[in-house]
Amino acid sequence: MKTYLNLMAAAICISATGLACANDGATLLKDSGCLSCHAKAEKIVGPAFLSIADKYRGDKEAVASLVQSIQNGSKGKWGRIPMPAHSSISQDDLKTLARHVLATTP
Repeated sequence: MKTYLNLMAAAICISATGLACANDGATLLKDSGCLSCHAKAEKIVGPAFLSIADKYRGDKEAVASLVQSIQNGSKGKWGRIPMPAHSSISQDDLKTLARHVLATTP
């Protein structure tokens, strides 16, 4: 039943926007290009998702802070290489991405 509902939601997204909608964090990570610079457990260009989750663990403003970093980019938080802005990602998708990264566990 869950698979059927997911397929229906995807069909509605595609028909409403003409584009496929990502409905989970893992899909958004892939479709938004995050995996070009990040990985779950190892630093590539940017920090590992585990490192990000550890840094923000217990921070009540973590989702909002990470949303801002993804949307506007950042520099100096994780070294010399800046993170580019991803201003074309919707607010809902930014929050989904942030929550997914912050929920990363070993």
